[in-house]
Amino acid sequence: MLLTALTSLVAIASVSAAGTALRARAIEADAANIGTPADVGGFSMNALHVPAGADAELPPIVFIHGASGNLRDQATTFLGPLEGRAELLFVDRPGHGYSERGGPENAYPDGQASAIARLMERRGINRAIIVGHSFGGAIAASFGVLYPEKTAGLLFLAPATHPWPGGVDWYYNLASTPVVGPLFCHTIALHAGMARLDAATRGVFAPNPRPETYVGDTAPALVLRPAAFCANATDVANLQGYVTRFAERYREITAPTVIVTGDSDDIVLEEIHSRGLARDIAGSELVWIKGLGHKPDYAARDLAIAAIEKIAGRQRDLQAMARELEPKLAATRVTPPATRRGLQAGQ
Repeated sequence: MLLTALTSLVAIASVSAAGTALRARAIEADAANIGTPADVGGFSMNALHVPAGADAELPPIVFIHGASGNLRDQATTFLGPLEGRAELLFVDRPGHGYSERGGPENAYPDGQASAIARLMERRGINRAIIVGHSFGGAIAASFGVLYPEKTAGLLFLAPATHPWPGGVDWYYNLASTPVVGPLFCHTIALHAGMARLDAATRGVFAPNPRPETYVGDTAPALVLRPAAFCANATDVANLQGYVTRFAERYREITAPTVIVTGDSDDIVLEEIHSRGLARDIAGSELVWIKGLGHKPDYAARDLAIAAIEKIAGRQRDLQAMARELEPKLAATRVTPPATRRGLQAGQ
């Protein structure tokens, strides 16, 4: 009976793994790579590089996506309004999108910051404004500490950067566990993730409405592929320990800095992360927006672009823009999904 049960489990796992492989190929077919890979020292890193226009008036800008994301997330919202105004680099973080994972150092924000610095060198970008959303905020902050000579400024959008009470959702810890994690990623994770993809993405935006074309435009399903899911889970599972060690170094940052966050973010704890950055980075500006959730890159895009302009030296009243935005957010507020959970570490 035991042998029969084990045989049945192996058969079920094999069928599920085969189904995962087929669905992963279908996901890639629906979201072909729009970037270009480059060797950054032993592994390939993918990015969408958009040269500056003839009349560009802003410094180069590097965009770092959050957990569960890829370069399409930031490119979808920022490429249109910024194309031609600056040289743009939208990065697939190591292990995400169409970037290879690389070595064990890439399981931590400082390793990923180092990879981005090397990619900038390969693309001929000496210095840039670094924009980090959510988990990308920890990488942007690490970049600002470790590569001040390459940092023209920092824009944090709903960042995850400081130690927080509690942990992360169970599946991050499970998927990042040796042996059991890869088995989970190759058999169950993709199928379960696809079943709740629509609700999950709406939950990340809430209480702000998610654009109806968001899933098709940004291909969040790419993270459900086994290798990407394991890499993403490892990133998130490691974040608490990393920021506990590293956050005290944020005081070394001297680059112009703006932090944009909202009081309705149930994914990260803005009171800890955003206020922590404002406290730690001398001269930084905190823009606190009532009714804003976890996606200021979409729900407050014009303000985020104004923040980039201010970092570049333009006169911009971000606080006034925030007050003007709040009634619009209130008018379009949606009810968060009942199943939404605060990851606290970044999404």
